[in-house]
Amino acid sequence: MATDLEQPVVKGELADLRRRLDVGHAHVEGGLALLSHRAEQNAKEIDELNARIVALEHTRWPLPTVAALATVGALVVAIWQALGR
Repeated sequence: MATDLEQPVVKGELADLRRRLDVGHAHVEGGLALLSHRAEQNAKEIDELNARIVALEHTRWPLPTVAALATVGALVVAIWQALGR
């Protein structure tokens, strides 16, 4: 007789465990979906930042060119001052 009374209790506990497992599984799936979405957004932002960096690198002047222009400018100013006196 003890087994007949335990049977509904076991079925109820199994149903509760199954429900908890389903809820936990849904929670994990939701978290993974969120992480996947965030990873895609981060990858997109990284690609955009890389494109901006490449664009900035193409528009900057190389340092040797700037130094040469400054030197030529200083030389022109020195010659102009020397001839002006």
